[in-house]
Amino acid sequence: MSNTASPQSGVRGRTRRAILSAAASVFARDRSATLADVAGAADVGRSTLHRYFPDRDELIRAVIDDSLEMLGQAVTDAAIDRGPAEEGMRRLVAAMLGVGDRLRFLFGDMRMLQEHHPAPAPEDPDCPQDSVPDPVIVLIRRGQSEGVFDPEVSAGWIQQVLWGLVYTAAEEVDKGNLPRHVATATVIRTLENGVHTRRSPSVEPRVGVGS
Repeated sequence: MSNTASPQSGVRGRTRRAILSAAASVFARDRSATLADVAGAADVGRSTLHRYFPDRDELIRAVIDDSLEMLGQAVTDAAIDRGPAEEGMRRLVAAMLGVGDRLRFLFGDMRMLQEHHPAPAPEDPDCPQDSVPDPVIVLIRRGQSEGVFDPEVSAGWIQQVLWGLVYTAAEEVDKGNLPRHVATATVIRTLENGVHTRRSPSVEPRVGVGS
């Protein structure tokens, strides 16, 4: 079987990926950034960028699709269904921070994500909501059954805490406040230990206005 891919298609593929990567980073930092800003970050000319993406909306849609694919691939590569749940969670955190720019781009503006990539309606017969379980929720529930994640809070809550920590860590990495490996270790430590160094069993938490 002959190889139909041409050198030009390889170059085009690399250029397109460079534009998408640069756009994710640029838009994550500045939602009002222009195509000229993206072209500069990708080290391509405006005319080159327009050959791939004629307008800003088309570029944003492409970056959303590409970023969702990259996040999905990161979860797959983390192999969170293998081994103890605690180890799977650690691999997941590292994998998510490996695509931190994509995470920041997608979830820094939920309105943009919903506008360009709306979730399917629950009643849509072509998109059954429960046909493919969320692998992260599955991991968390497995960890709860293994006794390593708190079973008294919902898996959904733990997932939201996870995303919040990872997003914050990705921001700190982008600002240069933390190297990525330190940010990864910090998220894992916070997830596993909380923020208390030690709590006496006799101390009950107080919750109330003005306390």
